[in-house]
Amino acid sequence: MRLTPLAAFAATFCLCIGIAAAAPAAPAATAATPAAETTPSAADAQFADFSKRWLDGSMRLSPVGATQTGDHRFDAQLDDLSAAGRAKSLAFSKQMLGELAKIDTAKLSRENQVDAALLRNQLNYDVFNAEQLQGWAWDPTIYTGLEGSALFTLMARDFAPMPERLRSATARIEELPNLYAQMRANLDPKRVPLIFAQTASKQGRGALEIIDSMIVPHEKELPDADRARLDAAIVKLRKAIDEQQQWLDKSLIPNAKGDFRIGAKLFDEKLHFALDSSLSRQEIRKRAEAEVVRTREQMYAIAREVLKGKPGAPATPEHPTEDQQQAAIQAALDMAAAERPARDKVVETAKAELAKATDFVRSHDLITLPSAPVQVILMPEFARGVAVAYCDSPGPLDKNLATFYAVSPIPDDWTDAQVTSFLKEYNTRSIAELGVHEAMPGHYVQIWHSNQFPSTVRAVLGSGSFIEGWAVYAEHMMAEQGFLDRDPLYRLVQLKWYLRATVNSLLDQGVHVDGMTREQAMHLMTHTAFQEEREAAGKWVRAQLSSTQLSTYFVGAQEHFDLLREAHEKWGSSFNLKRYHDTVTAFGSPPARYVGELMFDQPIQ
Repeated sequence: MRLTPLAAFAATFCLCIGIAAAAPAAPAATAATPAAETTPSAADAQFADFSKRWLDGSMRLSPVGATQTGDHRFDAQLDDLSAAGRAKSLAFSKQMLGELAKIDTAKLSRENQVDAALLRNQLNYDVFNAEQLQGWAWDPTIYTGLEGSALFTLMARDFAPMPERLRSATARIEELPNLYAQMRANLDPKRVPLIFAQTASKQGRGALEIIDSMIVPHEKELPDADRARLDAAIVKLRKAIDEQQQWLDKSLIPNAKGDFRIGAKLFDEKLHFALDSSLSRQEIRKRAEAEVVRTREQMYAIAREVLKGKPGAPATPEHPTEDQQQAAIQAALDMAAAERPARDKVVETAKAELAKATDFVRSHDLITLPSAPVQVILMPEFARGVAVAYCDSPGPLDKNLATFYAVSPIPDDWTDAQVTSFLKEYNTRSIAELGVHEAMPGHYVQIWHSNQFPSTVRAVLGSGSFIEGWAVYAEHMMAEQGFLDRDPLYRLVQLKWYLRATVNSLLDQGVHVDGMTREQAMHLMTHTAFQEEREAAGKWVRAQLSSTQLSTYFVGAQEHFDLLREAHEKWGSSFNLKRYHDTVTAFGSPPARYVGELMFDQPIQ
């Protein structure tokens, strides 16, 4: 999982972590212009001014997002989610849409045509979020995510001297009680789904974890007056958090009566903006259902191979019944699950498997590797409860700062049976696959390449389907290239992960449009996709807490597979993987169709 890019953060106030290099002035919105278009047109000049003003305005309206991107003018401020603040953001988006409509995009350079299309989609998405989806009125995790990100983005990376970051953190700590007040004023308990209220409650003290572990230990680096101000702010915040937690537990949760399902109309509109794709919900379902059948057939072929001659193995006829296919694949997956880490060794195992993946990518020269490091970390408390892991990359203005590959700890209150279920899902081979997806050569590598592209606008407006699709493609590519010595059980695990990505898209629309029950969802995940109970239970929670994001994996992967086939056809004997990977990741992270048009010199649609 890649954390939400800044643009989506500004639009929906979703969880967004990261930090960037200092930028005393507003970052310029630039775009790479092909050599044949070295003389900018009047329209290009008009668009350059427009995109610079949009970026500057977006940073002002989302100070926490600005910190992530690398514009540090607003590090001492928080986003204003009051009615007045939201009205100001909406007016800005509508104004920018009106101005963009006056630019003759046909006269723009090819790169600027792409950026203009991305901006138009994002601005319309902003308006949709504000006027129709209205997450600010029913999603309390917007506020808990913003609260944690406000401090984590300041403290996680060394973009400025510690005293400077501590002073900014002090100012934000002083403002956090106002955010709690906005949260209580905005949320309508009748519209808040119970699962959202419960998740927000679990995340509610996340800011204190950051303060105690990342801020208090450095207090001595401040002058006495600044330290006294910080101490006073923390004392007030602890009291405010206690009061806020009481409100979450005693008021919001008991009265949370909303429906977590957003329904067909909102889902389809949101899907259009989130994917920026021509694929409809119905077309996605049709493709995904066909891929489920095909992938299970591949898994059965491997199961026949690894079970051959094993005592007590289930029958593996050439033409199995559905039950025979199910039993054989499950038996083979159980063989893979037998090799798994101890409860307290998940992060340690993730580090070891990441090192193997890095060595493999380097020795096979599959893609240009980043010059900035990646670190495996324990997931911060305020970010837990949605995914098992995520990639937290630096902002596009960062230079040589670390990417965080965050892994969630196993909850202390889980029973031994729940821990075993989780570790069977995240066995050693599966953790290797997790590292491929999140880091090498998945999100960490792709986002590093994306951030080299000179258009800040495009970096800010990264496509979730391109980013997640690349990570799923990377899993497939690594297995095809022979990662882990062509171990058939690893290949089986990789196909299970692909099956999981495919089923994600069915789960996404099934939950929010078709009224899929928990029982039906669990059967889809545990039976059809072979997921362990703990993984499926966690994904059920995630499916309720999100909408359309789970579709990005499958849709993005299909688009990347299509790009690969087109490159093979067009480049012929000059095709090689490193050339392809370095090229496909060189245009930032726009939707895949734009990458194809830029790669193959096609008209920008």
